[in-house]
Amino acid sequence: MMNPWRLRLLSQLDTLGTVRAVAQAANLSPSSVSQQLAVLEAETRTQLLERTGRRVRLTPAGLILARRARAILDHMGSVEAELRGFGEEPAGLVRLGAFQSAIHTMAVPAVRRLAREHPHLDVELLELEPHASMPALRNGDADIIITTTDFDELPLGPDLDIVPLATDPVLLVVPPEHPAAGRGAADLAAYADEPWAFDIPQSYMAHLALRLCRQARFEPRVVCRFSNYMMTLQHVEAGLSIALLPGLAVDDRRYRVATRELAAPVTRTITAAIRRGSPPRAAVRAVLEALRQQPELPLAVRE
Repeated sequence: MMNPWRLRLLSQLDTLGTVRAVAQAANLSPSSVSQQLAVLEAETRTQLLERTGRRVRLTPAGLILARRARAILDHMGSVEAELRGFGEEPAGLVRLGAFQSAIHTMAVPAVRRLAREHPHLDVELLELEPHASMPALRNGDADIIITTTDFDELPLGPDLDIVPLATDPVLLVVPPEHPAAGRGAADLAAYADEPWAFDIPQSYMAHLALRLCRQARFEPRVVCRFSNYMMTLQHVEAGLSIALLPGLAVDDRRYRVATRELAAPVTRTITAAIRRGSPPRAAVRAVLEALRQQPELPLAVRE
């Protein structure tokens, strides 16, 4: 009989990469982790680990078990939480992944409300952009993600259930002294010679901004790339660039920037997603409902 705790250590080794990182996450010594993994090998009668120099890596059999372990542990957690909460409130851990601009505007208010209403429900927040959150959901590293259906390079598939949350406009963001500030809808073609701030490569906003510029028949001159919208806003505020950002990302109370809607309006559809399969456990349903019952969002329109 395989021990669930040892399965979790094996799964964490696949995710975190080193025994030392697993030990830190589990509050154990590296030697204790190694001993428990050796016991798991004995339980399964299979070589799960191999040494390469001073490092340990998973064998093909170890990789299969580590990735199956996530589904096994999720199912056990679901059953345990449902038994604990039968006829009572939702309980247990829910891992919620959300892109940067949704963390403070959508995820944090929902988690704050859940903490008041369901004290036995724990929500672990993970900052994950769409290009990272969809694989995390499919791999079992997240239970729910806040993402967008508009990321053409990594579409949502039939293996996921989608819950619409809101729509969010994409805006041109310029310094407050920029000649374009306060002039109504913006035609991107007029900004072909401007310095641009972009998101990191392969991200949703980097793909979208590049596509919109090319549709306006110019190749943007990208002078910086940031994975953090606050840094992008600081760069724009300093007069060093302009940017295309989702409305939820623009904190114009904290940063001195001006925004303009696009002449050809572009919006992104914000959704929650969960893995399709058996009905979601009570804790997951509670988090989904909290995300759907958001107060009015700045700039965004609730579904």
